[in-house]
Order: sequence, then structure tokens, then C-alpha cells
Amino acid sequence: MSKLKKVSPKRALACLLALFALLTVFAAFAESSAEPEAAEAAQQVEETAAEATAADAGNTDPDINFLRGLGNIVKSTGFAKSLDGTGGDWRNYVMIAVACVLLYLAIVKQFEPLLLLPIAFGMLLANLPAAGMMSHPSFTFFANQADALAGAQRLGKDITDVTMRLNPATGEMGYALQTANGGLLYYLYQGVKLGIYPPLIFMGVGAMTDFGPLIANPKSLLLGAAAQLGIFLTFLGAKLLGFTAAEAGSIGIIGGADGPTAIFVTTKLAPHLLGPIAVAAYSYMALVPVIQPPIMKALTTKKERTIRMGQLRQVSKTEMIIFPIAVTIIVSLLLPDAATLIGMLMLGNLMRVCGVVERINKTAQNELINIVTIFLGLTVGATTQGSTFLTMQTIYIVVLGVVAFGFGTAGGVLLAKLMNILSGGTINPLIGSAGVSAAEGGPGGGSRQLPADARHGPERGRRHRFRGRGGRVHRAVRALN
Repeated sequence: MSKLKKVSPKRALACLLALFALLTVFAAFAESSAEPEAAEAAQQVEETAAEATAADAGNTDPDINFLRGLGNIVKSTGFAKSLDGTGGDWRNYVMIAVACVLLYLAIVKQFEPLLLLPIAFGMLLANLPAAGMMSHPSFTFFANQADALAGAQRLGKDITDVTMRLNPATGEMGYALQTANGGLLYYLYQGVKLGIYPPLIFMGVGAMTDFGPLIANPKSLLLGAAAQLGIFLTFLGAKLLGFTAAEAGSIGIIGGADGPTAIFVTTKLAPHLLGPIAVAAYSYMALVPVIQPPIMKALTTKKERTIRMGQLRQVSKTEMIIFPIAVTIIVSLLLPDAATLIGMLMLGNLMRVCGVVERINKTAQNELINIVTIFLGLTVGATTQGSTFLTMQTIYIVVLGVVAFGFGTAGGVLLAKLMNILSGGTINPLIGSAGVSAAEGGPGGGSRQLPADARHGPERGRRHRFRGRGGRVHRAVRALN
């Protein structure tokens, strides 16, 4: 099996910048033509409703005509539907090209491939003209219950299939009968919409996480708090750009550098921004080795970067078991809204440390988290349809995302510098960069045991591997030195 090309972060960053520049041009053009397209869409809804009513009026078996059938096949292709505007437009092809670039970065450059690959392929599937992978179920509406029951009988359905729904054509409630199922990704997306996938990811992350260093050195918790500086500054920046408070909060959470958290918060506050926020978050998480080194170098001296930190004390098994239980209770009482994510994270960690459920611990670490990661990536990518993704809002989110990461790294490093001064020069300020969750890897970010580079200085880091599954801070420190 041939080896893949080695990662070239600078070239990949240049590629992403060029891609974002092209997206800016396409977004500006797309918004200039938004109003006439909206009018056409409204007209199409009315025509579709009229056709559905006409189809219900009579159910006749059409004559077989070879040439007409061949013509209908040609008209049903994605190429034809793109030309007549019923199956998509030029924006879908732009997004297909973007998906191919992201696939290149995931496969060749190995940038966050576990999530970037399914996200990119979900983007590809959702933008295939006329494929309908994210299409909603289709319904036919009737004026009264008797007509609805007659329609159900013609289609071989019964009275239980008739429901009351909002008719988009009239804006009123009416008797509805489902005539077609939604696309595959539409149903898989319900796991994101209902907030199911992110907590399951967190359970797997908890099962892979070693909280021993945090228990042994509780003050390192402050570094994680300081690294959230990017969230608050990005929130203010988003508000200045005209986003609502809910949208600004969703954009700011990119600075937390944790994929499942960003997705979970966005589905609650601003689900219409899920696509661009997820793509921005995972793109920058993969580029941590490019984003962090300049900031770390600018904020530290060479002497500080070579500080060797002492070994931490050994944490007992009792402490390891009590920790997830205590954190679940305390955090959930203080912040009930965080109980879902914290509870699942700590459940996974408890399965890891208790030593009595090794089988389900391995399942959470491997099979479960891998399956959910596939579904999460596919469906998040499927939300990036051309008609909603190619807007100036997306460009703003991309720019604010890198600001969030940059200030998050700066906040952690600056607090670590302060701690180093107060401790008499025993703390390596580079450890502050590990406060950014994505710096320590795993599926979609998530905190891990702090890497050897940050705990013992760059020199020791070159000779010792750390136990966390990620390696982005390790690569960032090596790039720095």
C-alpha cells in the first residue's frame, strides 16, 4: 500500500484561504440574485400544489410511448434539472467543488480525516442536483376530511395516515397525506436536530480521556478557562457584525474548539447556521499546528519555552472513580443545561476508570463513537447546501472562527505565563495552548491528558510520546522549535 503524501500545513492553509476567497465571490454573487430566485421558489410551490391536486383528481394508467419515456428519462437527470432550475443551480456545483477540496485535505493531507471526510462527503451528497438526499417528506393536502380519506384509499393507505399539518402553499392547517418519504440524510439528520449524536460522541470521548493530570494538578483547570477568551471576544465581534445574540453565541462557541459542543449548541440556538459553523470549527481544529505556533512564539521567550516541568503525583483509583460522579452532580446542579453533555462525558469516563465494565468501555471507545461519528459527519455536511451556504454570513463565520481560535490560544498562554511568574519559573507557558480543546485531539476535539511537550518542555517532548489520541499540540510545539 502506497504511503500518503506528508502533511504540508502551509500549503493546505494557502489552499483553504484561496477556497474561502472564492467562496466570498460566489456568496456576494448569490446574494445579489436572491430576491428573484425567492419569487421563483414561491411560484414553484404554488405550481407543485396545483399539480398534486390534479394528480389526485384522477388516477389513470398512461399509454406506453418509447420516445416519450426516453425523453422523460433525459429530463429526470441531474444535468437537465440543473438547467431548468428544478433540481438545483450553479451553487450546488460550487459546493461539490468545495467538497472535493475538503476530501483532498482529509485524505491526502490527513487534516482531521475522521470527521472532515464524512462531512465533505455529506456536503457532496446533499448538493447532487435532484438526488434529494436531504429532501423533506412530501405531502398532499385536501380541503376536507372526506377528500383526504378518499385520497388515502386510492393510495392504499388508511385513516391513520391522514394528519393535520401546515400547508406551505396557503399558510393554513389542513388534512395532509404523505405521498413520498424524505431523503436518507434527512432522517439521519434527526439525530443532530434532536441533540442525540453529540452526547453519544461525548460518552466515547469520556471513555478515552485520562483526567489524572487534572486531578493531580487542579489549577490547570484555570488554563482551560482562560482559553475560552476566544468565545467571548468572538461573541462581541459577531454582535458588531449584525448577528443576533443566539447566532453570536453559536459562532463564539467555535472558540471552544470542540466539535460536538459546537454542533450541540448551534442546534439549540441557531440551527440554520449549523453547516458553516461546523465546517469552520473542524477546518480550524485541523489547522491547529498552523494557527498556534506563531501566537505561542510571539507570547513567550525561548527561555520560557525550554522550561521543564516536574512529574505529577500518582492519582489513586478512588479519586479517579469519585471524580466523574462528583463533577456530574456539581456541574449539573450549577448549570442544568449542561447536564446532557457533562453527564454523558462523565459516564464514559466512569466506565473507563471503574474497571468492571471493560466490554462496554471498549464499545464506547471504538464501535459506538465510530458509528456515531459517521452519521454526525455525514448529516452535518449535508446541511451545507449551496442555496443556504453561499452567503456573506458564511464568510463572516469563517473569519470569526480563526479569531476565536487565535484569542483562545493567546488567553491560555498568557495565563500560563502569569502562573509561571507566580510559581517562580516552574511552569512552561506552552501548556496554556493545550487549554484549547482541539489541541489535544480525538474525534471532534475533546480534552485529553496534557501532552508531554506542554508538561515537560519541548526537549522532553521530542523523546516521549504522550498517551492522548491527538497530536496537534505536539506538532505545533515541534513547528515552533
